[in-house]
Amino acid sequence: MVFPASGVEVSPLIPLAVSFVVSFFTSMGGISGAFLLLPFQMSVLGFTSPAVSSTNLVFNIVAIPSGVYRYIREGRMAWPLAWITVLGTLPGVLIGAIIRIKYLPDPEHFKVFMGCVLLYMALRLLFDLRASTGKEKAKTEETERSFRERSIRLRRAIAAGETIKPVVMTRRFSLTEYAYEFYGERFSFNTMTLFSLAFAVGIVGGVYGVGGGAIIAPFLVSFFHLPVYTIAGATLLGTFLTSIAGALFYASIAPHYTTSGLMIAPDWTLGAIFGAGGFLGMYCGARLQKYFPARWIKLVIALTLLYLAMSYLLILLR
Repeated sequence: MVFPASGVEVSPLIPLAVSFVVSFFTSMGGISGAFLLLPFQMSVLGFTSPAVSSTNLVFNIVAIPSGVYRYIREGRMAWPLAWITVLGTLPGVLIGAIIRIKYLPDPEHFKVFMGCVLLYMALRLLFDLRASTGKEKAKTEETERSFRERSIRLRRAIAAGETIKPVVMTRRFSLTEYAYEFYGERFSFNTMTLFSLAFAVGIVGGVYGVGGGAIIAPFLVSFFHLPVYTIAGATLLGTFLTSIAGALFYASIAPHYTTSGLMIAPDWTLGAIFGAGGFLGMYCGARLQKYFPARWIKLVIALTLLYLAMSYLLILLR
């Protein structure tokens, strides 16, 4: 099948299957999977124009709702965290889209730029996986162990007809602090610090075409020491909303570049097929996340980021 908007020729089953597998694992860490699908599109499908970034955003729009639904249904949506992420990343994503088109249309330059960012993220997560040190990390890991143990009891309670479920409970939300409780443990951070971080990663996410969630999730885990079980839903929701704005922005400015021959508008059909596979993968990943140790979720994400970063940076040695 040929996709006229992008010029890609591939069986629809391939992007469907690839996006399902990728999204199944990445959604467990609050990542949509778009950050891995972009190199697949560029290196395997030969889709290298700036339109690949906007097409990635279409994937997010179609795929993410299923994962968000699961997290909301299980009471694991930290709503204030989601809104802070959205308000911070949204303007950044739009700025990032302009930078992608104007300064990084060349695929080689684009890969090197992202390789540097992803390498830092991977190393920071791997460092975080070292032996536990510090009160905050110990508290986080204890909460994660408690979550796994109580998930077993939860399944038994549901089987017995009870409606008890784990819930993220907001204890304080202001311009200076957001605090929430999860399984008896309290977690808090400075609201404006996260907002500023979200704006910065939103720019990078707009350049790459991931909406920011793929980048901010590791920061929430490694810098803010928040349990991965409580941030996944919020980062996915933030990515979903900013991806809608980003895709529409790319499409709206595309007519201004028709004379230059630069492809900017998303390939809606290809993005939707990727999104359909991601929709199923994210639903399954979000549903099964509680059965996987958070340490292994972090490790898979970190190693994937490291592999992707090194494949980008090897371009410098050519």
